[in-house]
Amino acid sequence: MKSKVQRLMISASGSNSGKTTVTSAVLKAFALKGKRPSAFKAGPDYIDPMFHSSIIKVPSRNLDVFMMGKNNCKYVLCKNSRNADISIIEGVMGYYDGIGQDTSCSSYELAETLDCPVVLVVNPVSMAVSVAAIIEGFKNFREKSNIRGVILNGTSEGMYEYYKEIIEVNTGVKVYGYMPTLKNCRLESRHLGLVTAEEVGNLESIIEELGNQAVKSIDLEGLYELAESAGMIEYDEPSVPYIGNSVGKTKIAVAWDKAFCFYYQDNLELFEEMGAEIVKFSPMNDQKLPAGIGGLYIGGGYPELYMEELSENKSMLADIKEKVLAGLPTFAECGGYMYLMDSFTCKEGKVYSLSGAIEGSSHMTKPLKRFGYVTLTSRVNNLMCGAGETINGHEFHYSDSTNNGESFSASKPESERSWNAVTADSTKFAGYPHINFMGNINFAENFMKKAIEFEKKQ
Repeated sequence: MKSKVQRLMISASGSNSGKTTVTSAVLKAFALKGKRPSAFKAGPDYIDPMFHSSIIKVPSRNLDVFMMGKNNCKYVLCKNSRNADISIIEGVMGYYDGIGQDTSCSSYELAETLDCPVVLVVNPVSMAVSVAAIIEGFKNFREKSNIRGVILNGTSEGMYEYYKEIIEVNTGVKVYGYMPTLKNCRLESRHLGLVTAEEVGNLESIIEELGNQAVKSIDLEGLYELAESAGMIEYDEPSVPYIGNSVGKTKIAVAWDKAFCFYYQDNLELFEEMGAEIVKFSPMNDQKLPAGIGGLYIGGGYPELYMEELSENKSMLADIKEKVLAGLPTFAECGGYMYLMDSFTCKEGKVYSLSGAIEGSSHMTKPLKRFGYVTLTSRVNNLMCGAGETINGHEFHYSDSTNNGESFSASKPESERSWNAVTADSTKFAGYPHINFMGNINFAENFMKKAIEFEKKQ
């Protein structure tokens, strides 16, 4: 298939350069100007898409070459840009930063895959002509860098023209405007990145101020023309089988509150395309799981911040334990895995009792544990796949457990490092790795089949 998508990527020289702030400002500015933007995030990030979604009022998607494959990145972009005037992709880390010492799975590789023009966010503070050297270096680091423009972040109106002339004269790269430092528009961070969009009490006013500023100081017409210049995208549409229950849609309960909010939108929609009804519930506030469900999905998030509420909700913990042990098909990732264990120990040493559906306990750690991409290879037949089957995933957590599972082997790409991961059997798949079903749609299909079987028995 071929599709015309007006698209551009907003990337940067490195992390903490203001990509999310600038991307949010541009998305809001286009919306204020009457355009319909769609939003995407390069890589495995959960939090940035939440900000995108809060602005455009439709879900933002992840585009991850490692976890989804190049074709499915193109498919997801095209599928979710059909009703959009312009598609904005936020990069990850520095533009060329990929796996290890390579550019593989970097924002650069994604831009190359999507044949996407790139606008680089650069903070020129404490520089003069050196800012042009940085941009020239990025532009010429690869023969086809796709870098077509720059947005200056953290600079003033008075300095903008100064930097603009330096950059355009010395590099030939067009400068599309600037964003000043707005004191009341700071997005706070914590150990897994930014705080979630839901936690920012004045998010609407922040986004409004960012958008209004971008309307004044960023060349939106120029960015729109740049996005229009992108060529056709050719891709194969993946086969997604409909395997729904003939009686009615099979209900899959999805944990959704402040503690559990890390989900790939495509994971949820694959279940829906296969015939599921997604039913959200709160492990913090609800007393029991939703009635009549065939499957349970507990994603990641920040359960460590809400252990008091989670551990005190005894009726929910008991209900989950009873149903998981009774064979309810269950898929749990990272924070969801922690929640299914016996207990959690916080930094101060206090122990919180949890569901006990899986033996073991978890605790917080100072360094990141097993950070980065992994390839998961199953050792056993299980809920999601057969022995020997694989799927790519990602780990990012400041916690560890006495039981990380032994059902899969997790191996680092371009490395000899590997370890045991995931507790899995015929009715559950639970572990620290996050996975995107677009990398192996059979995983979602197998879960759905088990959910339908379970529901029929009830």
